[in-house]
Amino acid sequence: MKRGKLFREYYEAILVAVIFTLFARTFVAQAFKIPTGSMEDNLLIGDHLFVNKFVYAPHWDTPLHRLLPYRDVRPGDVVVFKYPQEPRRDFIKRAVAVGGQTVEIEAKRLTVAGQAEVNPRAVFKDPQVFPDSPFVHPSQRNRDHFGPYTVPEGYVFCMGDNRDNSYDSRFWGPVPRSYMKGRALFIYWSYEAEPNAHEWRGWGNRLKQLGSVVVHFFTRTRWSRTFDLVR
Repeated sequence: MKRGKLFREYYEAILVAVIFTLFARTFVAQAFKIPTGSMEDNLLIGDHLFVNKFVYAPHWDTPLHRLLPYRDVRPGDVVVFKYPQEPRRDFIKRAVAVGGQTVEIEAKRLTVAGQAEVNPRAVFKDPQVFPDSPFVHPSQRNRDHFGPYTVPEGYVFCMGDNRDNSYDSRFWGPVPRSYMKGRALFIYWSYEAEPNAHEWRGWGNRLKQLGSVVVHFFTRTRWSRTFDLVR
């Protein structure tokens, strides 16, 4: 085989692989890393997830599309979305209400459309309940008291499972439906990491992180969480 033909075949194979990877990442699935403790104890810092981007994707009412597993966001879904105040960043929270539903929080207890939330994974790690008073700073009052607030159509109200330590829709409002990127599926790797370790702090810091992973891979990997479904 001539060298030029061999090179072309390798080039075509690599090009196809790159196109397929980009297509899959854009429309089908994406990896996501948990950077903070806002979803503890359900999801831990350092959990690496596969996210189903296909399920919420735009689709058309055709016979073929009716056979595919499309659906809209539902309360209870753990979702990845573009942070409304900085769309280049991705957040992960739990969808607790969708457009038309009324959200209210009284002394930390959430009700949606008049019904108490049923979420066994929601935790409250701070025993203090801030009073519902205009003299209390909104960052504290909104944590424990909120609403009643009716979610606008085309939006989703999202909260972290770690209710006392989550920066979410209580503070910056609902998420546009168009900002939803996908539903978290399962953990493919879990590694004990520092909060916000993914943030860029220069090549030196990144190389140090990679070296630490190589050295501590077996001792810091949380093997029991591998392939756990996200619920």
